[in-house]
Amino acid sequence: MKKRNKKVEINWIEILSSFFVGVLLTLFICFIGMKEVERNNTSSLASATKKIQEATVTIESYNGTAVLSTGSGFVYKKKGSKAYILTNEHVLSGEDITVTNQDMEEAKAKVLGKDSNLDLAVIEIDKKYAKKVATLGDSTKTKIGDTIMVVGSPISKRYQGSVSSGILSGRDRIVQTLGGEEENTEWLMKVLQLDAAVNPGNSGGPVVNAKGEVIGICTMKLIKEEIEGMSFAIPIETAKKYLENLEKGKEVEWPELGISMVDVNATAKLLEEDIEIPSEITEGVVVLSTKKKSSADNKLKKGDILLEMDGIKITETPYVKYVLYQHSVGDKIKVKVIRNQKEKNITITLKKAS
Repeated sequence: MKKRNKKVEINWIEILSSFFVGVLLTLFICFIGMKEVERNNTSSLASATKKIQEATVTIESYNGTAVLSTGSGFVYKKKGSKAYILTNEHVLSGEDITVTNQDMEEAKAKVLGKDSNLDLAVIEIDKKYAKKVATLGDSTKTKIGDTIMVVGSPISKRYQGSVSSGILSGRDRIVQTLGGEEENTEWLMKVLQLDAAVNPGNSGGPVVNAKGEVIGICTMKLIKEEIEGMSFAIPIETAKKYLENLEKGKEVEWPELGISMVDVNATAKLLEEDIEIPSEITEGVVVLSTKKKSSADNKLKKGDILLEMDGIKITETPYVKYVLYQHSVGDKIKVKVIRNQKEKNITITLKKAS
């Protein structure tokens, strides 16, 4: 008996139809999923914004009835009957300080402590004017490109609670500015770089991550016709390190090297001091004199050229103070100098500025 082979006919139309239906269904599911993610992200940012807005305040400094400066700040703690606000030192330019919350309620503030080198200050108000307390985050856990938001009162309290967004553009930026303990002197700060819109009045306001956690404090921006979107914030870790001192009104003990100095390219001054610089040295700082009983006394000499401190290259005078202020009184630092045409390594124990 012979078996009959069955001929299998393939219906290509059905197969192709099923394939395209499957593709369209997959795309539809992906589209819905992306929309859901987008909706959740938007909802998350809106929630984070509301949270930090209610903790943010406007700060106005007065002399009499004249407003000297306007800035921002945020409540980071409540204790007893008081609420504690963190802001920039340069915001507090007047004798009288007024804080306005998101409900436009005004409260007199007391300055507890401030430091011009840090550009940080802590003030207190009655806690009934503090709507919310900000959550302090950790800037070291953020990545370049992460979403950030800036909250504050650009220009005046008329625009209180304004929010601008952007990304974290950079970290550990060394930025030169005017300030520090000596007025109108060049000063270096290690800061976070942002591309969010920052305007006068935002100083002291919080920079937050997508969760609404404070990762920095607005402090400055670069202002030039050819520059756009380069603003900077003090990392919240820097503030945390000194909060206790500021709350208690304790003066921060900064170490001092105890030298007068000039850059190696200050030709006129070096000629006047009869100091000769080797032709191959194009960067560095020259010691002109040392102060008695200071850190540098009997360690550095007139004519020494500072090349490195604590492993950091010293290209010009602001870097000396910058390196010092990464340390505490009593710390030992290694200094590399050129003395009598030869490199020399010196260990210096840091003493308190006097």
